[in-house]
Amino acid sequence: MSDFGERHIGPRSSDVEHMLAMVGVSSMDELIEQTIPAGIRFKGDLDLPPAMTESEVLEHVGGLAAHNVVVRSFIGMGYHDTHTPTVILRNILEDPGWYTAYTPYQAEIAQGRLEALLNFQTVVADLTGLDIANASLLDEATAAAEAMTLARRVQPRKSSANTFFVSETCHPQTIEVVLTRARPLGFDVVVGDHRTFTFDNDVFGALVQYPATDGSIYDYTAFAAGAHEVGAVVIAATDLLALTLLRPPGEWGADVAVGNSQRFGVPLGFGGPHAAFMAIHENHVRSLPGRLISVSKDVDDQPALRMALQTREQHIRRDSATSNICTAQVLLAVVASMYAVYHGPDGLREIARAVHRRTARLAGGLEAAGYELAADAFFDTITILTDQAEAGVEAAADQGMNLRLASSGTVGISLDETTDDDDVDRLLALFGAGDVAPAPDGDAADPDRRMPADLVRTSEFLTHPVFNSHHSETEMLRYINRLRTKDLSLVHSMIPLGSCTMKLNATTEMIPITWPEFGRLHPFAPADQSDGYRELFLNLEEWLAEITGFAGVSLQPNAGSQGEYAGLLAIRRYHESRGEGHRSVCLIPASAHGTNPASAVMAGMEVVVIGTDDEGNIDVADLEAKAAEHADNLGALMVTYPSTHGVFETSIVEICAIVHGHGGQVYLDGANMNAQVGLSRPGDFGADVCHLNLHKTFCIPHGGGGPGVGPIGVAEHLVPFLPGHPLSPDSGAVAAAPWGSASILPISYAYIAMMGSEGLRRASEVAILNANYIAARLEEHFPVLYRGAQDRVAHECIIDVRPLKDAASAEDIAKRLMDYGFHAPTMSWPVAGTLMIEPTESESLAELDRFCDAMISIRQEIADIEDGRADPDDNVLRNAPHTAAQVTADNWSHPYSRRQAAFPAPWLNEAKFWPAVGRIDNAFGDRNLFCECVPVEAYS
Repeated sequence: MSDFGERHIGPRSSDVEHMLAMVGVSSMDELIEQTIPAGIRFKGDLDLPPAMTESEVLEHVGGLAAHNVVVRSFIGMGYHDTHTPTVILRNILEDPGWYTAYTPYQAEIAQGRLEALLNFQTVVADLTGLDIANASLLDEATAAAEAMTLARRVQPRKSSANTFFVSETCHPQTIEVVLTRARPLGFDVVVGDHRTFTFDNDVFGALVQYPATDGSIYDYTAFAAGAHEVGAVVIAATDLLALTLLRPPGEWGADVAVGNSQRFGVPLGFGGPHAAFMAIHENHVRSLPGRLISVSKDVDDQPALRMALQTREQHIRRDSATSNICTAQVLLAVVASMYAVYHGPDGLREIARAVHRRTARLAGGLEAAGYELAADAFFDTITILTDQAEAGVEAAADQGMNLRLASSGTVGISLDETTDDDDVDRLLALFGAGDVAPAPDGDAADPDRRMPADLVRTSEFLTHPVFNSHHSETEMLRYINRLRTKDLSLVHSMIPLGSCTMKLNATTEMIPITWPEFGRLHPFAPADQSDGYRELFLNLEEWLAEITGFAGVSLQPNAGSQGEYAGLLAIRRYHESRGEGHRSVCLIPASAHGTNPASAVMAGMEVVVIGTDDEGNIDVADLEAKAAEHADNLGALMVTYPSTHGVFETSIVEICAIVHGHGGQVYLDGANMNAQVGLSRPGDFGADVCHLNLHKTFCIPHGGGGPGVGPIGVAEHLVPFLPGHPLSPDSGAVAAAPWGSASILPISYAYIAMMGSEGLRRASEVAILNANYIAARLEEHFPVLYRGAQDRVAHECIIDVRPLKDAASAEDIAKRLMDYGFHAPTMSWPVAGTLMIEPTESESLAELDRFCDAMISIRQEIADIEDGRADPDDNVLRNAPHTAAQVTADNWSHPYSRRQAAFPAPWLNEAKFWPAVGRIDNAFGDRNLFCECVPVEAYS
């Protein structure tokens, strides 16, 4: 195994021997033989390059980066160069305390990033002029597609409206993704001129761009009024920086606003990851996709933040879910929110005015030289009408400037905060325009001089103190770190979440993502400027294809949910190509993750549920019966492997054969691929499609709830149906950028390159060993709910705490673990009242034992309640977690000691993580929905 493999994998060789003995086997080979069915074992070595050292991989990836050409980007189309304040770059984007945290389901130990996300929601709501914003979406194009489905959902039940209008002045990648989303749902999309479009009762929604993709600024007031007359929902795709100067969409009649917060300090990154947003009127909040952060209170009546409206989660609503989105772009939303905190409203306005002044100067110089512009009013983008468009764009590229060739007769130029007067001079010289003196930096006489007077913003925004208090670096640094200390992440302890694979995100893997050669490329830059990226993509696709046993891979899906959707679309398009478009039935086990049925419905499929047996496996007889019943229309089976219950089902080959025998395709959810890499390959045992969570198995960090990447591997016959380029018509694109979240792909690339075939296989083996070790240590105290044919679990195990419900609930145990310094396992999923534990291969034996010791100690605390030694209502579990404020209060009325409350284990004397708030009242937060920054007086 490589030197890096030894660093990545937690248990040492001597530890492994001890663990194998605890599990009851003599060797790792024996354990794997007992765990993975022999019929699907991959016997050879993966055909991957020899493992590199950490220094070698940095040199290698640096060589790829050097093949990218970083030039001044004026392409626009919703993507802009930006200055990431270095205090944010170093202390958030490059800080594992921020990027290794998990989704804030356990809110008491996630108050820091929840506050940052609440700030993000406030920024978006204030700037768009709407009531409520969510905590981010994946990108602007998919946010627009989500808004389209929201618009249809909120129509009256009796409505048969089926037409969605899209202005032709929207960004082309947005139009293409909206078309992709609309086709399987049967929506009629009309792309046209909003100035001449006539609404009728068949129209349920409309999408416009503000400012438009060519830079034009239209007044949509009358358009919105016409839409509202027929009950249609108006969606504005917009630009947050422009809205510091422009009248917000909520003030001229938009019902929904979507967009991308990328230009608020997030690098271009060849297209992602970036934090998109959606803002709505409050009456649509129950249909809002994605996550929503709200203010509730804890047991001490102190304000406490949490994710709201949990009934929207897919694992509860399943095929009735509002969306298949189960993640967000938390890390990027945090960066964007901190950009707004750092600059404040005055700073943002000045950045916007500087951008507009330079754009106006550029426009004036071109007009003086005789060029015709597409619009007189603009913010940061102008479009030149010229019969020399192609020659002009080529000449600009030769001089290190990328312009937009919008058509054969137009050239687009978009400026941003990194543009200076020298850039404007170079652009004017390129077009042979005369010198135009720059406007004074402090020009306040007419700062909005090329914007329509009736669309200039007059309303205030970001008035909360948080946006007006942290403008020195000292104050900003302290604020960032004050929030960071409220969050538990992998820098504190293991995060043993089943199905979420919170493993090491190695520093060497993370270093390249902030290199400018990866960060400053526009996703639609000329192909010859991204040779390094393209080589990286090609290698990574080949490696992932080899690992999974498939013929082709698409890296475009920018989340696991998007991978599910893209894979099902590939299956549907395949059936349609064979004249079998009627094959739309999707079989899904009752135990499946909720995104599965939600994705199937989005892909236009009818969900038929398959039962599971007493061991948690797919009921093969039920599958066979339903496959036969729906044989004429069977499109696919969605199956998770190893199963959602954490075992390798022995019938997987038979399951695939049954589906294929009735004309269907097999979609394998790769969320649990961490148990398979190097040991079995989905493409070998019958799967046709598999999505991979690169933020799980392949080391991209969770970022506090995003970003993620969910590429798909497909068999040979499905390769033609992979998603295409979003600027190509009818491409089936599922994301705004061609390679989705391109700038974080070097993380997975470096991981595979450093592990090599042997290291990857060993990682899977140790992941299985660690899970079986935990199951062995805990089984005397908590029953392990499901095991495989030879009494083994895969890479995770479910412990059953339902028998303890009279003394303590799964939630009580989850909250009590915080007092021991741990994040809880996955709670009450896939089985209510249970805890699903996944230790990953990166955790050492010492850390595994510490977690097991905590769980065993908690079991003794439960026994004390059961046996009457502890008060049944006032005890350490019911009152957990215990905060520093509670433990140090003058009054202490509990029948147990302060030490027992806060220091129940010896390791806490050396390092103690304190939950920021007491147990949160979730119901109060949903009944009293409040989703913007908390007034300061609330903390009094």
